[in-house]
Amino acid sequence: MPDTENILVIKLGALGDFVQAMGPFAAIRAHHPDAHITLLTTAPFADLARASPWFDEVWIDTRPKAWQLGRLLALRARLRGGNFSRVYDLQTSDRSSSYFRLMGRKPEWSGIAKGCSHPHANPRRDSMHTIERQREQLATAGVAAVAAPDLGWAKADPGRYGLSAPFALLCPGGAAHRPAKRWPSERFAALARWLAERELTPVLLGTDKEAAELRAIAEACPDVVDLCGKTSVLDILALARQAVAAVGNDTGPMHLIAAGGCPSVVLFSHESDPALCAPRGRVTVLRRPSLADLEESEVQSALERVLP
Repeated sequence: MPDTENILVIKLGALGDFVQAMGPFAAIRAHHPDAHITLLTTAPFADLARASPWFDEVWIDTRPKAWQLGRLLALRARLRGGNFSRVYDLQTSDRSSSYFRLMGRKPEWSGIAKGCSHPHANPRRDSMHTIERQREQLATAGVAAVAAPDLGWAKADPGRYGLSAPFALLCPGGAAHRPAKRWPSERFAALARWLAERELTPVLLGTDKEAAELRAIAEACPDVVDLCGKTSVLDILALARQAVAAVGNDTGPMHLIAAGGCPSVVLFSHESDPALCAPRGRVTVLRRPSLADLEESEVQSALERVLP
């Protein structure tokens, strides 16, 4: 329809950041109820975005390099061809800001791109928690109400894993290039045994890149259900709704789990600051400069406060 307003939202990643943008996604949809809203994201988040009620279309950004002229020109043509009247740049990176220039600076733009119509100009923005930063950014563009999103639309069948309630989720992984963000795997194994002694099934979540670590935990605790590489983001949300609790490092799946309403204990080292990026919800944060110094008893005590 020629009179339909076309809106573009940009959020490229990573998983934790994508989850923390769900409230803004919902607020943008509520602010533009009749618009055709397109999300520009990266492949890992496309299925989650398409399952949500917030977008009419999802585009995949292949993030062309500066020297890949043909791909850059194709991206420019696609962005300009979208006839967007407004862009909400929730990535606010150098890359996403460069798309403002690719589009010829024509649409209204909420972000940090130089010369944009609705800049988030707070000089303290980088010291704000992601959720508060995005809430303030949207307020400057007239989107005043940003609340925790309703994720009831996220459907999956965790029953296919043969799990019997009650169970607890464990996320021992994290970015391979930041090992200091990981609590030692032997501590997770001891925690799994502690859960099993309380007749709670420990369920391991992770990617194939973390298979060796998860396998070692499973070998140390035969009661573990190892779902390494078997869960999509929608599966994790569904499992979070049924789990009695979760423990994990500062990693993307813990953001999903907390967003799903599961009582969560999230472990932080000096590598990241919970004041800037901790998951929100029923979350307990435990932080030590080195996670090797975080004792199992401290994690168990935090869990005991939330377990039924």
